Amino acid sequence: MPVYQLLPDLIFPPPDLSEPDGLLAVGGDLRIERLLLAYSMGIFPWYDQDTPILWWSPDPRLVLDPAGVHVSRSLARTLRQGRFQVTVDRAFDRVVRGCSLQPRPDQEGTWILPEVIDAYGRLHRAGFAHSIEVWQDQQLVGGLYGVSLGRAFFGESMFSRVSNASKVALVYLGALLSAWQFNVIDCQMTTPHLERMGAYEIPRAQFLERLQAALAQRTIRGPWRLPSVLTIAGVHLVCPDDLPDHAGQA
Repeated sequence: MPVYQLLPDLIFPPPDLSEPDGLLAVGGDLRIERLLLAYSMGIFPWYDQDTPILWWSPDPRLVLDPAGVHVSRSLARTLRQGRFQVTVDRAFDRVVRGCSLQPRPDQEGTWILPEVIDAYGRLHRAGFAHSIEVWQDQQLVGGLYGVSLGRAFFGESMFSRVSNASKVALVYLGALLSAWQFNVIDCQMTTPHLERMGAYEIPRAQFLERLQAALAQRTIRGPWRLPSVLTIAGVHLVCPDDLPDHAGQA
C-alpha cells in the first residue's frame, strides 16, 4: 500500500490503509488540532531527526487494561516501603525531557525532538497531555507522559533514573485510570518491558472499537491530581501529592 503524503488540511487516511509495519502517512505538522485528530483515529507520530514526521497505526496494537497492570511481589514490596513519592502534572516538561534522555536498547538518539517537546507541552497546557512524576528525596527519578481523550490514555514514553521508578509510575497511572473507569491504555509499540507489566496485543480493528467506546465519554482535561489513596492489585498506594513546588530544582 502507498504511504500517504499529508497536506495542510486536517485529514488522515483510514488507519487500515497502513503499511504492514504500521506506517500510514508522512508530513503534516504537530499542531494541537492535528495531534488530537490523529489520536482519536488511533494514529500517532513517531520519527527522528533524519526523517519528516511519520504517522503510524500498527496492527496488532499493544494495550494495557488500567486495572491489569502487573505488580510483582518485589514491586509490591517497593510500593509498601514508601521509597518513592508520586505526583501528577507537577513537572510535565521535566518528565518529557527525562524521557528524551533515556537510553533505549537498539536505538540511537531520540525521537523526542525539540519540536516534539514543544508540541506536547502545548497539549499539556491545553489540558490533554499528562505526566506521572516519581520522586525520591525530592529529586525527580522517573515518570511517564501521554495524551488523554475520553476514557483512553495514549502512553508516549517513560523514563527511570533509579531501579523501579518507571514501573511505579505505571502502577500509579493504572490505579488512577482504573478509579476513573478508563477503558484502555494504548502502549502503541510492543516491548518486552510493557508485556511484563501486563500489556498484550490485540488486532487494530479491536483496538479501534475500544477506542471509539472510550471516546464516547467525557475527556477529563487537566491539570490532574491524585486522590489521597489508590488501590491496585491489593496494594494501597499513598498519594500525598504535597511535594514543594521547588522539589528537585537544586
